[in-house]
Amino acid sequence: MLDDAERVVPFTGAGISTESGIPDFRSPGGLWTTTQPIPFDLFLSSREMRDESWRRRFAMEDYFCKAKPTRGHLALASLYRAGKSPGVITQNIDNLHQAAGMPHEAVIELHGNTTFATCLDCAKRYELAFIRKRFEETGGRAPDCDCGGPIKTATVSFGQAMPEDAMLRAKAWAEDCDLFLAIGSSLVVWPAAAFPLHARKNGARLVIINREATEFDEIADLVIRNDIGDVLSPLIAH
Repeated sequence: MLDDAERVVPFTGAGISTESGIPDFRSPGGLWTTTQPIPFDLFLSSREMRDESWRRRFAMEDYFCKAKPTRGHLALASLYRAGKSPGVITQNIDNLHQAAGMPHEAVIELHGNTTFATCLDCAKRYELAFIRKRFEETGGRAPDCDCGGPIKTATVSFGQAMPEDAMLRAKAWAEDCDLFLAIGSSLVVWPAAAFPLHARKNGARLVIINREATEFDEIADLVIRNDIGDVLSPLIAH
């Protein structure tokens, strides 16, 4: 299918990053089964929730700092460099596709990026090292921007609007490909889960690579329930 395809669009979820040591929050036993995520409206309305949000982020810092691109990330970067793919659509926030060699503009981040922060009022960018220093100096208080606005990791929280530009670009890519690869995604988070359907309805072949069954398996041309790194590693250009 890869050989036959002229335009391949990969769509990645948490499963592609677990090999790097970043946990899959949604799976049984994952973080979200024991710790409920903080909705966006609570982040905005509660100083305590903003403090807790940043405490959780820094508690996860070792996972994100130590994580290196997996064989899956490297394979998709090779696919991009070979001219077979315009890039990747990802639900992940870990920046590992960029670390694998994909340029920022070739990575459509549907849920944002956790490796830096922004002010929700003026959109000023902040690096996490600076935020952590202020957080620790104030005894665990969430920092505010110079403009007075709340600072948040550049991710999309529950209840927060999806990035319109990213959604439009992803839909256009899905509708314009002839092979769509859904990799390591449970395909249960909407509206992101609609992209495989957009691709399929526009005549693309659909391949799902995921350890667990998904609701879209029955409409896929190929379903592979195997280790993502093992499946994709032959694509890595040496």
